[in-house]
Amino acid sequence: MQIFFHKFSKTKKTAINNFMNFLSTALLSITVLISLPKDKANKETYKEDYRPQYHFTPEKNWMNDPNGLVYYDGEYHLFYQHNPKGNEWGYMHWGHAISTDLVHWENYPIALYPDNNSEDKVECTAYSGSAIVDEKNLLGKQQGDTKTLVAFYTSQHCGQRIAYSTDKGRNWEKYENNPIIAVDEKDDARDPKVIWHEPSQKWVMALYRKSTDSDNSKGVSFYTSDNLVNWEWKSHIHGFYECPDLVKFKVENRPDETVWVLFDGDGSYLLGNFDGEAFTPISGKMKSDWGKNYYATQTWSNIPASDGRTIQIAWMRGGEYPDMPFNGQMTFPSELSVRHFPSGYKLIRKPIREIETIQKKILEIEDKNVIPGINDNKVKKASGDCLRIVGEFDLKTSDNFGFMVRNSVKKPGTEILYNVKRGTLSVMGITIPLLPVDNKIQLDILLDRASIEVFANDGQTVISNCFTPDLKSNGLVLFTNGGELGIDKLDIYEIKSVWDNKDMK
Repeated sequence: MQIFFHKFSKTKKTAINNFMNFLSTALLSITVLISLPKDKANKETYKEDYRPQYHFTPEKNWMNDPNGLVYYDGEYHLFYQHNPKGNEWGYMHWGHAISTDLVHWENYPIALYPDNNSEDKVECTAYSGSAIVDEKNLLGKQQGDTKTLVAFYTSQHCGQRIAYSTDKGRNWEKYENNPIIAVDEKDDARDPKVIWHEPSQKWVMALYRKSTDSDNSKGVSFYTSDNLVNWEWKSHIHGFYECPDLVKFKVENRPDETVWVLFDGDGSYLLGNFDGEAFTPISGKMKSDWGKNYYATQTWSNIPASDGRTIQIAWMRGGEYPDMPFNGQMTFPSELSVRHFPSGYKLIRKPIREIETIQKKILEIEDKNVIPGINDNKVKKASGDCLRIVGEFDLKTSDNFGFMVRNSVKKPGTEILYNVKRGTLSVMGITIPLLPVDNKIQLDILLDRASIEVFANDGQTVISNCFTPDLKSNGLVLFTNGGELGIDKLDIYEIKSVWDNKDMK
C-alpha cells in the first residue's frame, strides 16, 4: 500500500496541485466579482448605468468648470477643471478633450498642471480661465504655419498666468515671465476671460475680483492689452461672482442692432454696451437657466465667421452619479442669440444643430388630440433613457399637461408639467413662469441617463437639471388633465451614444 501511494504521489501530485491552484484562483475571482458593485463588475467604461451618453463627462475622477474653449483648424477644444486623483473637488488641473463636431469627444492628456507641484508641496493649482488663437504671433512662439494657442488661467494664490501650445493644443508650456497679473490676496481675482475688441484693436480681459476689501465690491474688472502680456486696468462693475464671459451679438430680428452680454458664473446676464474699456448696462440682471444644475458658463472663441454662431457650454453642478468612476458632466452645447421682444431684449438658447447627427426618429405625431381619462398614451412606443422630445402643443381646454419620463408601472417617473391656469412650467421642484404663444407651448426636451434639459418656447426659457432615475424604468407618458390637449406636431428621437468610438490620444 505504501509503495502504491508513493507511485501515485509521484505521478499525480503535480496534476492535483495544478487543479487545486486553478480552483483557488477561480473561487477568488468569483469572490471579487461578487464583492464589486454591479456597475463596476459588469460595465464597460462609458457604458455604465448613470454615464451620460451624449453629454460630455471625463473618463474618470472629478470635473467642474469648462475652461479654455477655443476653435482652431477644424477642432473644438474643451478644457475643464479636473482632479486626477479622485472624485472630489480639489488639486485642480486642466483636463482636455477635442472634438470636430461638438458631439463626439476624444480624451487627451492633462493640459495644465499646478505651477508648484513638487513631491512635498502642491500649490498654485490651475484654476479656471479661457483661451485664444495668437493670430499675430504676439508671444513670438509660433512654429511654422501653425498658430499658437494661448491659455489664460488663474494660478491659485499665484496670480493670472499664461500657457501656450505650438502644436494645436497637444502640448502646453508655461510662459517664462508669469504671472502676467500679480497676485493680490485681498482681491480674490480669478477666471480670466480674454476676447478681441475690434473697434479699439485691443485684447480685453474680463476678470472676477473684488475692487476693495469689501465683499460688496465683488464683480468684474476689465483690462486691456496690446501684446497679451502687459495688462492695464480700465474699469469695474459690481454684482458678479466668478467665471465672467463677455459676448457681442447681432440682434436676431433687428439685424442693424448689436448688443453686448456680460455673463455671471451662474449663467445670469446683463445686456448692455461695451466700448472696449467699460460695460454700461441697459437691462437688469436676467437668468439664462432656471435649473438646479447649471454653472460656470463659457463660450467658444475663434468660431469661424462663416459659421457665425455663439456656442456655449456649462458645468452641471451638483449632479449625483452613484457608483460611477467619474463625478461631473457638461450641458449639451447650445447656440446663443439675442432677440427683441415687446418687453425688451432677451437671450435665446437652443441645442446646437449637430445633435441631428446622433438622433433617430422613432415616433411622429401630427394633428392629434389627447383626452383626459382615456387610457391612450400616444407616446408609449417611444421608451428609452436617451431621448429628444420636440413638440408643439395647443392648450385647448387642458388645465395642465406634460410628460412622465423614465416611467414604469411600479415606479413613477420624473414629471415635466405645464400648468395652463397658472402659466408655469415645473421640472423637479423648479417652477417658473412661461406664457403661451397663440395659446400654444413649444418644448424641446433632452433626456440623458443623468440629466434633463428643457428648452421652452423656442429657447426663451431653459431648465437644466441632473437626476438619478430608476434604472429599470424607461417608459414615456404624455398626459393632460381637466380638458383636451392638441398635438400640433410631436417628434421623438432616440439619441445614439457618442462614446462608441472613444479614444485616448
